[in-house]
Amino acid sequence: MRVVRIACLLLVLLLAWLQYRWWLGTGGKHDVQALQQQVQAQAADNAARQQRNDALSAEVHDLTDPSSGGEAIEERARNELGMVKPGETFYRVVKDPRAPVQVKPADDGPAH
Repeated sequence: MRVVRIACLLLVLLLAWLQYRWWLGTGGKHDVQALQQQVQAQAADNAARQQRNDALSAEVHDLTDPSSGGEAIEERARNELGMVKPGETFYRVVKDPRAPVQVKPADDGPAH
């Protein structure tokens, strides 16, 4: 009978030690949850960077594509550098800073 009690006590102690390791120990549940959150954050960051890389790749393709006839390069020169073709006249429309600001009413959706 004494051997059974000692075996049960050892099993209970082993179970308690395993539970402690599972909940609070290194590599336990809390560490796994923290790592899962880091993986999710990294995946979101990777998706954003992939989208940016795709946009840059498309822009590079537009700038180097010989079939476009240089239209993308011309557009960038006009928009970013303010360049004009010979014989063109450049006009810049500037809003009057003293003009009253018009506020549009908020759209609350369809009326019932």
